[in-house]
Amino acid sequence: MVEEVGWDSQKPGYEGLIEVANRLMIKGKSASETEQSAVRVLQALFPPLLLVLFKALLAPIANGQLASMMVARATALSCQWLMGTCSVNSVTLPNGKSLSSGVFVEKCKYLEESKCLGICINTCKLPTQTFFKDHMGVDLYMEPNFEDYSCQFNFGVPPPPIDTDKALKEPCLDICTNARRRRELGSSGGPDGLCPQV
Repeated sequence: MVEEVGWDSQKPGYEGLIEVANRLMIKGKSASETEQSAVRVLQALFPPLLLVLFKALLAPIANGQLASMMVARATALSCQWLMGTCSVNSVTLPNGKSLSSGVFVEKCKYLEESKCLGICINTCKLPTQTFFKDHMGVDLYMEPNFEDYSCQFNFGVPPPPIDTDKALKEPCLDICTNARRRRELGSSGGPDGLCPQV
């Protein structure tokens, strides 16, 4: 992420990561540009050949169900440092069947520490959904809960169209420092109080 942003925080650990994520949001000229930058960050975490082989060889098996279960387990095991406590659970696929290809994040540390709906949407939710679909061949629909900070990853389930995704219609978080500043200045932000960074 530091390479993508071209800047590094002086703060150590997770606090520094959140500062760099904030810079990623500021650097992008649009939400789409920020999302594309975050997808590149995710790509850089994997050897390129691994992504190509996974998408070509594993993603097609059993209509993507094997790949969906594999990435759910890998996500639950490898991402707790970033998201907090999480576990694999069952999700309902578009065909109505249940599959243990979900990951439930009890309280997302990234959202809690960033305090920003825009950072969640533009540097996590949308780019992660895009990354798994485009680079691993796995559908993913992420459902962040902005009240309790939990998040449900639904591998094997395509996301809804952007204009119907309820997460993109949420108002700014009360704890968002930018939203607080806008309230102090008498501005609500985007239309209908929606986060202007989404």
